[in-house]
Formats: sequence, structure tokens, C-alpha cells
Amino acid sequence: MTAPHRHYDRSPADPAPRGPGGGPPADPEPTPTGPLPEPGTATGAAGAGGGTAGARGTGGTRGEGGAGPLPEVLPFPTVDEISRHCLSATEPETIHIEIHLPSRPRHDRLTAAFTEAMRRHPRILVREARVRWWHRNYRWVLTGEPDRDPVSYPGGTLEEARRRALSDCPSPDASPPIRVEVVAHGEGWVLLVTINHTALDGPACLRVVATAAELYGGADNAPAPPPVRTAAATPERRPATGSPLSRAVAPFWPLPARVAADTGHPGAPGNGMLISDLPLPGRPPREPGQPSAYTVNDQLLVASWLTIARWNRVHRLPARPIRITMPVDDRPRGADMPINNGTRLVEVAFAPEERAEHEALTATEEPDPAALDRLLRATAARTRALKAADRPQLGFSGDLLTSPVLPVGVRAAGVRALRGAAGPWASSVLLSNIGRVPYPLDFGDAGRATAVWFSAPARVPRGLSITTVSTGGRLQLALRWSRARLDDEAGTRLGALFARALAATAYRP
Repeated sequence: MTAPHRHYDRSPADPAPRGPGGGPPADPEPTPTGPLPEPGTATGAAGAGGGTAGARGTGGTRGEGGAGPLPEVLPFPTVDEISRHCLSATEPETIHIEIHLPSRPRHDRLTAAFTEAMRRHPRILVREARVRWWHRNYRWVLTGEPDRDPVSYPGGTLEEARRRALSDCPSPDASPPIRVEVVAHGEGWVLLVTINHTALDGPACLRVVATAAELYGGADNAPAPPPVRTAAATPERRPATGSPLSRAVAPFWPLPARVAADTGHPGAPGNGMLISDLPLPGRPPREPGQPSAYTVNDQLLVASWLTIARWNRVHRLPARPIRITMPVDDRPRGADMPINNGTRLVEVAFAPEERAEHEALTATEEPDPAALDRLLRATAARTRALKAADRPQLGFSGDLLTSPVLPVGVRAAGVRALRGAAGPWASSVLLSNIGRVPYPLDFGDAGRATAVWFSAPARVPRGLSITTVSTGGRLQLALRWSRARLDDEAGTRLGALFARALAATAYRP
């Protein structure tokens, strides 16, 4: 369990005030609508693939996997812009990854490996351009070379590094928007990576880490092939109808459940986190040529449902529909993986038949096996349909809200106001199941990764995120919560409740 975190502040070396919408200060002179020259941008450093990183008109750096030239300035995509609009000083938008290794990696070799890995994935080498409120877009400037050394050996404990990962977001004003800290823990060492989520997500950063591992240790870190799915398990992609936002404003749509508050410090800033290592729940055997009755992801969804339903029952809250936001990632995991915020969000809504069985599933410590089996199978059918739906990353409303018709400052104010008004309809929890780590993460003399944890932001109004990774036949769980809703003691109890709920979903012949 982490100790209380401090507020997020800008680095003392970067004390400049933020501009409109919380961005970097605007240039004193009007800025043209074309690419913005940036102070400090490398003008002669070779980017990956032979392009120059900073010289205008040269075609910029090569794309991921050498697929083609990237422009020097990129407008923020939809996910980046929405994240940028909704930044909060009290709850930094960070993702944390920790990779446990048997031995200490050498500082000089690790720094060289990460620097070269970033050159090979140049989309991670970005910083935020200066904009004024009347500009049409926020912009990323591709730097081609890092502005700062992302690798450090700060000393101290793993708990202290975890607290920094939750409270100190890497500044978007310098490239890259990540931080890699190497700390001793027990008999081994930990690479703890902190990511500014406005710039990229966890799976994209893990791809860069895998490249760095290959460069450091010399071993092949190519991803393992994805699991084979039968045709029945992967329905044909079809257009989606509606969006979470359009449903949220519908007056007949009931308010979803929110995890009951349990804290001695209401309104406290920041996130808390619990790290656990759990056994993978068993599943029924699959008949040849038939799809699985349900997946580990479906078991995690049901365990999340059980956890919130039981927690709220203990806290004497009325039963409400539980809605779970789940990222779906369709990107390849090879060297050509796009390095960005590339997941799309779907919402798993539990229907009236599940609410009708609420008593059988939550009244006792052990849920009714027949009711639980029905819930697992219904969830499996629902998630297959959701994954097959063809929809934008944040729904059609997200694309509409970020359309560059109005100035970016006006859009920012509108998005923040809409987020506040629609807050009561936000989902109950974010469940991000990374699945099996596809890379060996072999760091040569430092050894192979023995465990990997991810954690996603847990900002209010949702206030709770569950992130899971499986390595070595085990499930690494990170439970993260808003301190405005739960304190550390409550977070520990909620984590224990989730572990029992997940164990209850295990198949028993």
C-alpha cells in the first residue's frame, strides 16, 4: 500500500505559468497555422530512418517501423485532446508500469538502449507545442532526439518510486513524456516507468521497453503470436449505434452505481494504489473447434461487478446498474506498433436479468454457482459483440467534441463543462486487462522480467481503476483509487474483496 501522495507540481526547473486550458505559455507573437518552430528542437540530429529531426521541409523522422515519414508537428488526436482538456492538478493523468528483474541493469547501457529504442519509435519523442486559445489544435512537436535523459537511478525504495509515479506526471514540455526509474527491491531490481497518459498509453510504452530490452541484452524480444480464436469467438466487425455520451444525457437512462465512499479524509487529492499477485482463475475445458465458454477477461469483468455490488451492499447503498469501461486494443505488437493512445473504449453494461439475480450473487460470501455461471456466459456474449463493433475510440461524441471547427480554448471549456454535467452518468469502474505480456523482456545480464504491473488513472467521478497483466501463469493486479473516495485502509479491503470475487469465478468441475 502506498503512503499519502503529495500534490502534483511543475518541476522547479520549469516554473513557467500555464497558458489557457492549462497548456504551455503562448508565444508573445502571433503564431502561423503551419508547423511551429520550437526553441530547443534539434536541427541536425538524424532521426530514425535517416530523416533530420528538426529541419523544416525535410520530411521529418520516419514512422513506426519505417512505414513512412512523420510530420514535424502533429495535431493532437481525439484521445490526446480530450485528456488534455480534462487535466487536473490534484489527480495527475499518469500510467505506471513496473518491471521486476533479477539483477541490476547497468546505467550506461540501459540509457543507450532506451535512447536508441526511442529513435526507432520516434512517435514517443514528442513535446507539446505552444498554442494560443484561438488556435484550432493542440500540437505535438516531434523532436527526433530526447530533450532529457529519461533513465535515472534515484535511490530510495520501491514504495517511494510508486508514490512518484502517481503524483509526479512527466512534463509534456520536454521530450519524451515518460520517466524510467531503476530502484532496488528485495533481492532484485525494478524498472518503474511513469507515462504522461495525454501522450501515449501503457501498451505503446511497453513496446518501446521491449525494444530497449532487445538492444540492451541482445536477445530476440519479438512478440509471441496472439492466441488463436475460433470464428465463433470473434464476430464480424459491424457499425456501432449510439455512444456512452448520447446515452448519458438521455433522461430515461438510470444513474450507474458508484463505489461507495469510505475514507477518513473526504476530498483528499491524488490516487492510492494496491499491488497484488493472484492466481489465474480456472476456466472450463474447451471442446475442439468450439470457442471458450468465457475468457479470463470475462471473469475479470464479473469479478469487478461482484466487488462493487458487494462493497455497496455492505455500505447500505441501493442497488444500481453497474457499468464497466473496458479498453480494447487492436494494434499489432511488432516493431510497427503505433506509439500513441491507441485503445478504444467500450462500455459493458449489465442488463436487467443480472440485476434481478443481484440477491443470489451478493447475499452470501459464496455467490450462487448457477447464477454466476449464467452471468459469466452472458458477459462473454456481450463482450464479443462489443469488441466486434466498429466505432471511434471515444465514441462518435468524442470525434464531434474535438472537431477543429471552434478554437481549442473554446472546445476545452465546453468539454470540461460537459464532463462535469455528465459526471453522474460516468461508468462505475475502469477495467484494463493488458492480458499476457507478449514480449520476453529479456535484459541480458539483468535477467528476464519476473513480473509486470500496470496501473491506470482513477480520477473522479469514476474514482476507481483495475488493471491486470498475466505473466508466468500469475495475474498481476493493480487497484488504483481516488483518495477523495477511498483511503488506504478501504483500498486494502476493496482489493481483498476483489481477490475473493475473482476466485469465485474459477471453474469447478
